[in-house]
Amino acid sequence: MKRLPLAYIVRNLWLRRVTTGLTALGMALVVYVFATVLMMSEGIRATLVATGQADNVIILRKGAGAEINSAVGREQVGIIETLPGIASDALGRPLVSREPVVLINLPKRGSGKPSNVTVRGTSEAGGELRPQVRLSEGRMFRRGTSEIVAGSAVVAGFQGVGLGQTLRFAGRDWLVVGVLDAGRSGFDSELWGDSEQMLQAFRRTSFSTVVLRLADENGFDRLRQALEDDPRLALEAKPERVFYAEQSEALATFIRLLGSALAVVFSIGAVVGAMITMFAAVAARSGEIGTLRALGFRRSAVLLAFLGESLLLAVLGGALGLLAASAMQAFDISTTNFQTFAELAFRFVLTPTIAVQAMAFALAMGVVGGVIPAWRAARLEIAECLRAV
Repeated sequence: MKRLPLAYIVRNLWLRRVTTGLTALGMALVVYVFATVLMMSEGIRATLVATGQADNVIILRKGAGAEINSAVGREQVGIIETLPGIASDALGRPLVSREPVVLINLPKRGSGKPSNVTVRGTSEAGGELRPQVRLSEGRMFRRGTSEIVAGSAVVAGFQGVGLGQTLRFAGRDWLVVGVLDAGRSGFDSELWGDSEQMLQAFRRTSFSTVVLRLADENGFDRLRQALEDDPRLALEAKPERVFYAEQSEALATFIRLLGSALAVVFSIGAVVGAMITMFAAVAARSGEIGTLRALGFRRSAVLLAFLGESLLLAVLGGALGLLAASAMQAFDISTTNFQTFAELAFRFVLTPTIAVQAMAFALAMGVVGGVIPAWRAARLEIAECLRAV
């Protein structure tokens, strides 16, 4: 079967470059929205997964969906520290951190509107358990004092959280003595202070969670079984990475579904635009179509040529949309995590999988928008086309 060359298809698009450009821009806008939504979802997931360490385990009350809903008593913590398989620090102490986690309201920069911020009480062991967290400014808080360190996202996004400034919550004034750089993990969106001081200030008698490091990364099942076998411990253990991945599921899924629905709605307009462009091309080139048929090109060759034009439009629009979406990786944004009800800062993340999905979405628009006009062009009779010349 004789086929029309690719150069013929490209030349026809170039001759209609104004309508080609406008149609491609419409598709690019839809691809931009689609890719950006997927990048947001992936950014939330990547931020929270990066918060966990492969050999860390988090222990919570059974059934607690988040740290703020959990409670672990002091007696239970003492029992946990005696469980087998826990790593030790340089002094031979178990690498276990007892941590109260609470939410406070702080005004956001610019708008002044209040939003929830996570406050975490931690210890020296807590810092050792999070090697990705380092001080970018100032120093670490001193134990037994009302000093705190703030994550970089909190400093950037909220009023009064700069180095040397004082925050008032839980009936106390807290001095910000350091700024944390947590490597774009969830800890960038938290305030840290001494765990015992946090318990006293918030009038709590139990911790929210216990975080520990395994002596052997493969020893999780043994630790979990020991936890379940002790009737005094109505608690559950999760690998830290698994726990934080679960924290991202609700918000990431919501954004992905809502954004995909919007992209589908917008794509209707892009498909209609592509269809109108291709129908106009068929009407303007009916004589050319008749000549091609008279020269021996079959209906299928004409159909593939017009469908190819629509697909090239889609490829151009998809590439432009992806290029615009990739620029979003330079920006950080924040939103409220449905699981924790706290502000979470994250960035857009473009992965090869997202790029493939976005281009597939663009090609699908090209097929839907071009198949009917292409079929119409292929069904034209030679005599009818030549009479229109």
